[in-house]
Amino acid sequence: MKTNTIVYGLLAGLFVTVIMDIGMAKIYDTDSEGSMLLGYTTMLVAFSLIFVNIKNYRDKNGGFISFSRAFRIGLAISLIASTIYVIGWMIEYYVFFPDFYDKCEIHQVAKLKAAGASLNQIQAKAQSYEQIKQMTKNPVAHALMTYIEILPVGLLVSLIAAIMLKRKQSGANAALANQGVQ
Repeated sequence: MKTNTIVYGLLAGLFVTVIMDIGMAKIYDTDSEGSMLLGYTTMLVAFSLIFVNIKNYRDKNGGFISFSRAFRIGLAISLIASTIYVIGWMIEYYVFFPDFYDKCEIHQVAKLKAAGASLNQIQAKAQSYEQIKQMTKNPVAHALMTYIEILPVGLLVSLIAAIMLKRKQSGANAALANQGVQ
């Protein structure tokens, strides 16, 4: 079952990374809120493989799985997928879109100006992007920032899947399973 967990983690990571790659080309001329919605929706779709793998494991285990085991399977898939996503984003950012946060800042400041925001609001937004740009100069900090973007989604899906799919063995079924009779 470890092989399935690795495969599902890789598939989820590749899916969310490929969709991110496709969406990145549009970030420069579209609204970033729409891109965020697409990104998080994509993460949820990718992490739906957690449900599939836990259910497959449960079905192959006589219909039973503990909350702990189900959560660990989800956690493993989340970590693998998140790592693929972080690696993909780091390559994409540093190789293809090193001006990503500059473009985002320009877009957000223009949006605030068009909405009639105060100078303080505009400066605060610009300052927040300057802090992000400083963090991206350190690849470890940038990787951690990217993990914070995706990993909580995977953890939440893992928790929900473990709660929904856990099924304990009854005393009689557990005794039979321990004796090899099912």
